[in-house]
Amino acid sequence: MWIDSRHQEAIERAALSIRHNMKKVSGDHWRPNYHISTEAFWMNDPNGFSTFKNEYHLFYQHHPYSAEWGPMFWGHVKSEDLVFWEHLPIALAPSEDYDLDGCFSGSTIEKDGFLYALYTGNVWTGNDQDTDLRQTQCLAVSEDGVHFNKSSKNPVISSAPNGDIHPHHFRDPKMWKHGDDYYCVVGSRTKDQQGQALLYRSKDLIDWHFMNVMAKSDGQLGYMWECPDFFHLDGQDVLMISPQGMKPKDYRYHNLHQAGYIQGKLDYETGMFSHGDFRLLDYGFDFYAPQTIQDFQGRRIMVAWMAMWESEMPEQKNNWAGAMTIPRELTIQDNEIISNPILEIEKLRENAVQYKNITVEGEHTFNQISGDSYELEVIIDAQASLTFGVKVRKSEALNQETLLMYNRAESLLELNRDRSGSGPKGSRVVPVKLHDNKLCLRIFIDKSSIEVFINNGEKVMSARIYPDQTAKGISFFSEKEITLIKFQKWDLNKSVSNGSIEGNSSS
Repeated sequence: MWIDSRHQEAIERAALSIRHNMKKVSGDHWRPNYHISTEAFWMNDPNGFSTFKNEYHLFYQHHPYSAEWGPMFWGHVKSEDLVFWEHLPIALAPSEDYDLDGCFSGSTIEKDGFLYALYTGNVWTGNDQDTDLRQTQCLAVSEDGVHFNKSSKNPVISSAPNGDIHPHHFRDPKMWKHGDDYYCVVGSRTKDQQGQALLYRSKDLIDWHFMNVMAKSDGQLGYMWECPDFFHLDGQDVLMISPQGMKPKDYRYHNLHQAGYIQGKLDYETGMFSHGDFRLLDYGFDFYAPQTIQDFQGRRIMVAWMAMWESEMPEQKNNWAGAMTIPRELTIQDNEIISNPILEIEKLRENAVQYKNITVEGEHTFNQISGDSYELEVIIDAQASLTFGVKVRKSEALNQETLLMYNRAESLLELNRDRSGSGPKGSRVVPVKLHDNKLCLRIFIDKSSIEVFINNGEKVMSARIYPDQTAKGISFFSEKEITLIKFQKWDLNKSVSNGSIEGNSSS
């Protein structure tokens, strides 16, 4: 395949920058064991989550020159099972007039034995990054899934459509195939700052035709819809969006930006999506820009950026920032999306410990059980207790803990990180009903994160936490007697390995 030398040189310069900084990053005790993060420097949105030649590929927004957001590249990891991941060379780098200031988010799809990437080329036209920008949709192609060449026809979508569509904020295309045609949804806003999604159709991934404004805000769904994703699941069409600028409402929308979905039915003739209300996908602090694939087994799998814009990131001082959630399988139950960890995550388990029918009143610490990279599964019979919960990443000496507390009077589960160590504080709550007076929690702890799956995936809460490396304790508490019907813990092994980051390497 013909090699674009200018693009390749930009990739090789970035690889050199990463290689020179990997040692400092690898020694950080907050580095995840089983969550995807960069070998060095900045990471945000997942991109191009796809299957190609019997492997899974995940790309991501990456700045390979600092731990701050900057001109975007596409970092790249691959896996055979969605659990064990290998770093690959950077896939896309800003190198052309149309993407000079960033290869922004997008998607990939396999066609005729090649992997095609559709991404947003970003150019700043002035000093104000909210108003002085030009965004177009651009195509790159790979025959091995690793090395990409940009199309000579770029940009393949050179401007936003006419109408009540903002001419500059026009990004994050997500492609899929339906029938004989290819479709993509692009994030957008109206001229008076209301979020919306645009639908395009193509026969060949090169000539794209605008169909319609697929869906738009009713005035309550933010000023911009970023990172849209569209798929069919369990008889429903689902449009995932990451709205910017939603106002807090009761327990919802307290992060700077949100991520959720609307579901209904897409009319492929008119390009219009009839849908219900917006619902969140995660009720914690750190979850944005989710992207999905249909895997080799036909499951719908989702990954998201486990961080939040403008949030404090203590790891930046050690030359890295950001991580991805563990992959989650999506299903629909009672007309809502249920999220659960993929079954394959169990491959990482070792050192299993199990208890049954443990009575807790006051606080009970399992002195022989601790850690900073593990999975907990617990079923709690609340009995007559009104408040109870679990503390993880706990250190009495340092007064550190991350708190999960259930309030039965209000039917709310709280995730509190006020005493989680360094980094951002605060709490989030989510409505949770007990089933037969029982609460089921599945908790994933990594070096600097917590993900909580509640009642078999009815709700999920994700957060970055930055405890001291000695804060490894686990305890349960209750103001009246409760019973831990089942309590299981597994240590989880490391699953993300360093591959080659050389610009001229191959898989």
